[in-house]
Amino acid sequence: MRVLVTAASRHGGTAEIGSRVAAELIARGHEVEVVDPAQVKTLDGFNAVVLGSAVYTGHWLPAAREFASTFAADLAKRPVWLFSSGLATAPAAAANSPAETRAVMTAVGARGHRAFGGRLDHEVLNLAERAIIAAARGRDGDHRDMAAVEEWAGQISGELARTAIPA
Repeated sequence: MRVLVTAASRHGGTAEIGSRVAAELIARGHEVEVVDPAQVKTLDGFNAVVLGSAVYTGHWLPAAREFASTFAADLAKRPVWLFSSGLATAPAAAANSPAETRAVMTAVGARGHRAFGGRLDHEVLNLAERAIIAAARGRDGDHRDMAAVEEWAGQISGELARTAIPA
């Protein structure tokens, strides 16, 4: 199965989640390409897509939203999974599952959405981001559960194995 993994990431933490998903899918026998959503030109040749985004101020990043909008018709023709990464201290909170993900899920027929905690390093944030994180009382540190990411990727792989999908 040929899978595109694409994740919008501001400071690299969400991209690393996407890379971990890709590595697990590769380990389970899938051919995977990891591409930034802004760089994707076509979905031709991909059997499935995993799309993710960091969540800032309760929203996916523009690159992920634009990807979903631009490729909605093509995404609806293949299995799609979504993931979000945000507010490092609240991995399952509604803040990591913005309302727009429900709209994207419906538009592309996504098979699921998973929210993960994020990585927070105040040193790499700009002034506006620091203010937002201070108001949300975000704690520095890597709060991503990579074992949960790998488990989720394994579930995706299992579902792909049970699905006959034309390229």
